[in-house]
Amino acid sequence: MLRVVFLSVLYSGKIPFAPGTWGSLVSVFLGLPFLYFSQETLFLLAILLGGIAVKQINIYEQNGGMHDDKSIVIDELVGVWIAMSFVNLKALSVYEGIGAVALSFVFFRIFDIWKPSFIGKIDREVKGGLGVVGDDALAGFVAGLGVMLVLVLWKSYF
Repeated sequence: MLRVVFLSVLYSGKIPFAPGTWGSLVSVFLGLPFLYFSQETLFLLAILLGGIAVKQINIYEQNGGMHDDKSIVIDELVGVWIAMSFVNLKALSVYEGIGAVALSFVFFRIFDIWKPSFIGKIDREVKGGLGVVGDDALAGFVAGLGVMLVLVLWKSYF
């Protein structure tokens, strides 16, 4: 029971349509208090939960669960938290911070769905929990870099 709550991020992965998007959105709101505290805290929590997720997904799959089951969205939490950890809320206005967090969500979902380059390679070739979490973690890094680029450009021109 607790494993299902964890892997589905409070059952958000059980929503029948777009569970990855719902899981990511719930994860944004779960991550905001940690991001407000510090970027580093959110990043380290993402890595910690990612490690736990790999282990729990392996157990889930060994017990007959389908690989990368759509209801498992803890990988989305890891990815979107990594993307959000690139946002320094203390250096931004309230509106810029809201925009940057929203952009983290949007960029993460784009890279998670599109799966370009190494993101797709991890998704296709790495098995078990590491494959499930790995592609989302990398999508989170790429999304975070994209958010940083947008923020630098924004600050340069406005």
